Amino acid sequence: MKDNALSDIINEYDVSDHDDSQIYTLNLGPTHPATHGIFQNVLTMDGERILHAEQTVGYIHRAFEKISERRNYTQITTLTDRLNYCSAPINNFGWHMTMEKLLNIKVPKRVDYLRVIFMELARIADHIICNGVTAMDAGAITGLTYIFQDRERIYEMYERVCGGRLTTNMGRIGGFERDIDEKFHELIQAFIKDFPGRFQEFCDLNERNRIFMDRTINVGGISAERALSYGFTGPNLRAAGVDYDVRVASPYSSYEDFDFDIPVGTSGDTYDRFMVRQQEVWESMKIIKQAYENLPEGAFHADVPEFYLPEKADVYNKMEALIYHFKIVMGETEIPKGEVYHSVEGGNGELGFYLESDGARSPYRLHFRRPCFVYYQAYPEMIKGSFISDAIVTMCSMNIIAGELDA
Repeated sequence: MKDNALSDIINEYDVSDHDDSQIYTLNLGPTHPATHGIFQNVLTMDGERILHAEQTVGYIHRAFEKISERRNYTQITTLTDRLNYCSAPINNFGWHMTMEKLLNIKVPKRVDYLRVIFMELARIADHIICNGVTAMDAGAITGLTYIFQDRERIYEMYERVCGGRLTTNMGRIGGFERDIDEKFHELIQAFIKDFPGRFQEFCDLNERNRIFMDRTINVGGISAERALSYGFTGPNLRAAGVDYDVRVASPYSSYEDFDFDIPVGTSGDTYDRFMVRQQEVWESMKIIKQAYENLPEGAFHADVPEFYLPEKADVYNKMEALIYHFKIVMGETEIPKGEVYHSVEGGNGELGFYLESDGARSPYRLHFRRPCFVYYQAYPEMIKGSFISDAIVTMCSMNIIAGELDA
């Protein structure tokens, strides 16, 4: 005998050809490589058809928000790295801009433009990995091998300005730790020149590929109304037909200076999510070219010595720098009381930081609005009635990052 809950599920799905022996439970994750992270879906299956899904998170819970409330403000950047680690610089700068809003710091125009360059490079890295792996999950492995080299080129540019690659700890409150050098100019000029041709090859391999289209069109779809009701943002919302982008709705870091379009889909299915990210890569390239060609001269950080860590050489040789360094690291600088929220357009949606300060060396309360956590709630609805192979490609096209999902 089926229990009442399972009978309700099956009746709602309206499966007529089954008996009790065909219904079984399947664990998808938490350690299956196709889930791209440590999280679990408990699936109720009728053959290969999914009748119901229940997601489970918490396997890598790291309590970043509570750890942040025990660290001084300059130490929190390294925690933001480990949210969506595929586009870490966006996380870093989002946090720095939140602090600058609290401290009422105005950064130089050069800082804004450099941040835009690195945030758009991070968006490209995020999107090409998401789409490359989506294609791979549908059986098309070649494309990922084509574009993976371009992520390496982006990481080389990260390395020139901060020394980091995957988890970058890029920048500081008020600007950058160091300015870009001649080698960076060579790397970005080569990237602007060569990347479009290489990415076009990836587009040609997948976008009109009949097999890939059959595997992704009308798979894992969601309507604009349902996406909004769940709180979707980013490419997943735009694929459903809603043209919301934080860079346009609430411009930051001088995004209002740049000319770019917001790609929007119609059906919200896996193919639309793929295509929205494809088009966003081209738009990010437009932004990078504009920002680089019009990069202002000037300082690479704001003149706020009470919050901006001085250069190490100065710390060793100048008393004032030593004092500022000590006060910043030990959390003895005066932090105003207040409550702020700042959001940026992350690689997979609106990444927000809610910060409440009581004037102490650490936040009284800090909450990360992680887009993955929001839209993962819709996953069971999106895969209900589909095959398990469709569930895999749907999950990947949503760009679910376990590190951000389970912070």
